[in-house]
Amino acid sequence: MATRTATRPIFRASLRSTQANGHSAFIPQCRKVVFEYCNKWPSSANTRTFLLNHLQSVAKENPHVEFVVKQRNQKEPVVRGFYINNRDKVVPLNGFEVNGIQKKVQLLLDSSGAKIKPLKRRTVESTTESARGIWSGLHVDQLFKI
Repeated sequence: MATRTATRPIFRASLRSTQANGHSAFIPQCRKVVFEYCNKWPSSANTRTFLLNHLQSVAKENPHVEFVVKQRNQKEPVVRGFYINNRDKVVPLNGFEVNGIQKKVQLLLDSSGAKIKPLKRRTVESTTESARGIWSGLHVDQLFKI
C-alpha cells in the first residue's frame, strides 16, 4: 500500500531571488550617518559650519541614508556610519577643515562597513595550474647548473 506524502504549496513570494550588488541593482551599504558635536567647544566649530552649510546638499544627494545630528556636550566631534551588515565606523572630526569633514563623510558613505583585511600577510593561492605548467629544470634543453 502506497502512502501519500503531503506536498506543500509553493507561494509566489518564496520564488523571488535575493538582491546582490552589481547583479541587477546596486544596494547602498551605508544606512545611517550620525553627527555628534558640542555647541560650545572650538574644536566643533568646523563641524557646526559643515552642518549649517553642507549637510542639506549631502542629504539630497544620498536619499537612501538617514542623517541624524546629535549634540554631545563637552565631547569632541565625531561622525558615525552605520551599515547594513550591522557594523559601524567612527571618524573623529576635530582638527579637520570643512572640506576635510566633507571628504570623511563621503568616505563613510562610499565604504562597505567590512573589516579592513591586511594584504601583506595573505599569499595568493591559485586553484588552477598556470598556463605554461610547472617549471622544472629537468625538462629544458640545457640542464640547470648551480
